Amino acid sequence: MNLNRYAYHYFLILFSAIPLSIVIGSAVSVINILLIDLSFIVLLVNKKNFSFLKDKTIIYLFVLYGYLIFNSFISIDYSEGILRNLGFLRIIILFVAFNYFYHENLFFSRMLKIWLIIILIIIIDVFIEYIYGTNLLGFGEVYGNRIVSFFKDEPIVGGFLNGFFLILIGFFINLNKKYNYFMFLFIIFFLVSIFITGERSNTIRALLGISTFLVLYKEINFKNKLLFFSIIFFIISALILNSHYLKTRFINQVKVMSMSENIYFDLYQSGFQVFQNNKIFGVGNKNYRVETCKKNKKLPIDSKDKYLCSTHPHQIYFELLSEHGLLGTFIILLILYKLIFSKITKITSEPNYLKIGSLIYLIFVFTPIIPSGAFFNNYMITIFTINLSIFYACDKNLNVFKIKPI
Repeated sequence: MNLNRYAYHYFLILFSAIPLSIVIGSAVSVINILLIDLSFIVLLVNKKNFSFLKDKTIIYLFVLYGYLIFNSFISIDYSEGILRNLGFLRIIILFVAFNYFYHENLFFSRMLKIWLIIILIIIIDVFIEYIYGTNLLGFGEVYGNRIVSFFKDEPIVGGFLNGFFLILIGFFINLNKKYNYFMFLFIIFFLVSIFITGERSNTIRALLGISTFLVLYKEINFKNKLLFFSIIFFIISALILNSHYLKTRFINQVKVMSMSENIYFDLYQSGFQVFQNNKIFGVGNKNYRVETCKKNKKLPIDSKDKYLCSTHPHQIYFELLSEHGLLGTFIILLILYKLIFSKITKITSEPNYLKIGSLIYLIFVFTPIIPSGAFFNNYMITIFTINLSIFYACDKNLNVFKIKPI
């Protein structure tokens, strides 16, 4: 690709700032991505390089984009979801840009090393907040024992760390595939930081993710894998026994919550009810809140529609069904199958741990039952796209700048 020095460093700064921009806030994250996208479009025009448009992957993404535009017009409130749906174009361009810059000399290596520094600072901040009650900037008192770190008023740092966890581990294992104790400690450090946030869903995903990763990590023998899981079990048990908060989050609350008392199952039921009333098209992207919060106030007490007012149903499948109906859910899941799940057998047979790490994250986004954030909101879709982009970029056959016949 051979960028000049100034363009190379300009884009390296923007890409390296992606995790930091997410932490600062949605507006900053969107601005950073738009800067990448607009600058990248100028670069493509200058290079006259649009070969990627012939790639099947890009065609699938534009089909999804076309569907989201259609979804805006059949939504119960057009104004709610139109910006989110139109904004999906920036996600496609970001995906293409990741694929392009993978071919630049040491670009990914330098970017991921900067990401590691940012993530390690956040992990240290998580431990500081866990020990002292507030983080380095004094955040944390609003949520009590919930860890917010630099996110200030949102307890989502566990999900954030989870989104970069396997990418960074896969990258550094690729640099040195031999088993070493530093990587062993690095994984434990990451896992414990996610666990002490108290985010149960993300802790489960992190444990499932690293377990799957280690099963596929051929350079570690069974004895060392068993030792690793034993140490993790011991550390988690010790933390629970010595922390009233963690004991409450991971044991006491789970014991007392039956399906009828669990807020998440109430949300799932509400999401399914919205789907039952809008089976074909759903209520529209970002319109779950419109349906449940506005309509809920008008429902009679004996109504069969037991809506629970919320921004989304907090589970990806109920979100898709309620907001996209059978038609949209089928289209979205079919495209995601083509982009991700159809590649599982080939990718897991190759010893590229950066690919494997990003793939595992993508798979566990779709874990049934476990609560999740709204899939198409900026925070979730950005982290998802980062993993999807890296998954494709670092594979010579999947990278969209290697043209394949349609």
